[in-house]
Amino acid sequence: MIKINNLSFAYDRKNILKDVNLTETEPVIIGLWGRNGSGKTTLMKILSGMEQQDKGLVEVDGVEPYNNSHAMHHVAFMQEDHPYSDTWDVNDALEFGRDFNQNWDQALADELIDIFQLPRKKKIRTFSKGMKTMITIAIGLASKAPLTIFDEPSNGLDAHMRKQFYDVLLDSYDEHPRTILLSSHHIEEVEPLCEKIAIIDNNTLMHYEETDVLKNNGVHLSGSKEAVRSVIGTIRVLEERKLGRQLNVMLDSPLTDELKHRAEQAGVMIEKAPFQDYLVNLTKKEAELNAHA
Repeated sequence: MIKINNLSFAYDRKNILKDVNLTETEPVIIGLWGRNGSGKTTLMKILSGMEQQDKGLVEVDGVEPYNNSHAMHHVAFMQEDHPYSDTWDVNDALEFGRDFNQNWDQALADELIDIFQLPRKKKIRTFSKGMKTMITIAIGLASKAPLTIFDEPSNGLDAHMRKQFYDVLLDSYDEHPRTILLSSHHIEEVEPLCEKIAIIDNNTLMHYEETDVLKNNGVHLSGSKEAVRSVIGTIRVLEERKLGRQLNVMLDSPLTDELKHRAEQAGVMIEKAPFQDYLVNLTKKEAELNAHA
């Protein structure tokens, strides 16, 4: 459903994306994570046909997106601040979604508007941030596009509405499997929904892996310097903090029984690092390595 080979894109001679490769042939929910300026938004725009890559191949459902009106039936890109006409109400937005999505599900759209309790005749320009997010979610899910992209889909939603969104997303995906890409700064929030995680860093795709594999990584150690160093061995250190004779580190490693045993024998405290913290330190370390390459 997605095929990206050696994609590169530059703006004003500055690399925004370089040597990006990703192939996904099965319906899947993907979490897309990266720091600000990493190239996430540009990648989403290229997949949706809003930008053209400088080099490489990009196909969605076998169709090249850029400058291809037919591609609109294959991709729905729901931006964080999705543009709506100042004159539109909810019904106008749904009509627009129906006209540009051949898989449009009006019954689902109506159901989502009711679930989110959106006033159909109120101008969208008067909506709160959360209400605008809800109409964007409704259009994205009702499009049933082979590739549906949500950029920061939970922004402006309270805890109750976020849960409702996640529930209807999973229900819609189960009923009509397709590729759904969720771009979020808060990966721990969307991670339970995602079968795979794509990490953009240093303007390229650094990792594309099963979520269960990736989130297993990241281990905190704390104890005396000597004891901690004896446990680390040859494992890659992502973060290191010293406090007197104490040393706290984060390792790029899964929390294995063997590592736990070594820590216990050395009198070192060991615990799983939060997934978000692991990704932040992983991308920081990659940036440092590339800077010195």
